[in-house]
Parts: sequence; structure tokens; C-alpha cells
Amino acid sequence: MAGEIPDLIAEARTGTGKGAARQARREQLVPGIVYGGGVDPQPINIKYNYLLTKLRKGRFLSTLFNLKVEGQEDVRVICRGVQRDVVKDLPTHVDLMRLRRTSRINLFIHVNFENHDKAPGLKRGGTLTVVRPEVELEVTAGDIPDHITVDLTGKNIGDVIHIGDVTLPEGVKPTIARNFVIANIAAPSGLRSDDNAESAE
Repeated sequence: MAGEIPDLIAEARTGTGKGAARQARREQLVPGIVYGGGVDPQPINIKYNYLLTKLRKGRFLSTLFNLKVEGQEDVRVICRGVQRDVVKDLPTHVDLMRLRRTSRINLFIHVNFENHDKAPGLKRGGTLTVVRPEVELEVTAGDIPDHITVDLTGKNIGDVIHIGDVTLPEGVKPTIARNFVIANIAAPSGLRSDDNAESAE
């Protein structure tokens, strides 16, 4: 199960329509709407600078958030769209979708590497080159893994680790159909130089 689902703090917006949205923007708030989950859509406002900080961290559209609105129960949401000013490229509206625990969503999950000391390639001075420190996986909202684990036991210099080599938690699958590379064990720079010299000869 995921460790910490980040909070997204908002406030209920009483008015709807363009007038209320314009008023919100004048008050340094970004209007938004929360929909789905078999409940009526809920208009919200999010503080402009707070939202901008979240957006600049990246992966805003693929992060599961715990939406906190004062006086209401917390709800899990994922962003389904951020409208931006065409000139300034700054957020003007946010669409959030409520999720049931059974909802299937795509999220980036951290990759952990273990048993470095059991990899002959690393003992010989090889370097673990991580191509994807996170991978996008399709998961269930109520059962999100905190990470996936790559076992380096027995890995030698030149070995390549693909997503197909990793045992994924039950119900979790990659969003990309091909067997993409997660990491490899590269030769030490000195060894690579020797190989290149031999090739040149």
C-alpha cells in the first residue's frame, strides 16, 4: 500500500458560472470542479500559489491526491485536466475526478533496487545505471503499491533489467505494452576504455 498520499487543500466555492470564476481569480484562487464517484459535481477553489507549487513539482496529472475541503470528508481524487491561460500559460481552472477504491488509474511508482551485494557485476566494479527510477503502472486506487522491487542477485556486467523481469504486485500492470528497460549494469569506465582500445587495434 502506498505510504503517503499527498494532500490537496481546497475550499468549497459557493457560486458557479463565469462570474464566480472571475471573482475567484481576482482573489488569487483557481476555480475547479470535482466530479465522479456517483456524487454531484462540487465547485472548489484552490489557492493560486499553492497550486502553482504543486504543478511545478511535476506529474500533477498522474498523482493521486487526498482532497481536503473544510467541513467535508476527505476524498481521493486525480486531476483530469488543467486549463491554462493561452498567453501566460498559468492555471485558470482544474478538473478533479473522485475515485472509488476499486477505480483503476495510471500512476508513477518508485523503483527500489535490492541485493546490490549479491550482484557479481557490481562487485567487479560495474555501475548500476537506472533508466527509469519510476515506472507508470495501472493500479487500483484502494491498493496502490509504495514501490516495486528489482532484485539484483546474480546480475553481471552487461545485464539489462526489463519490466518483464520484475515481479509486480497482484492487479498491477505496466501502462506500456512493450518490455521496456528499467536499468542495466554497465562496465567500469576503465574496463570500457580497455575494450575500446582493443577495438581500435
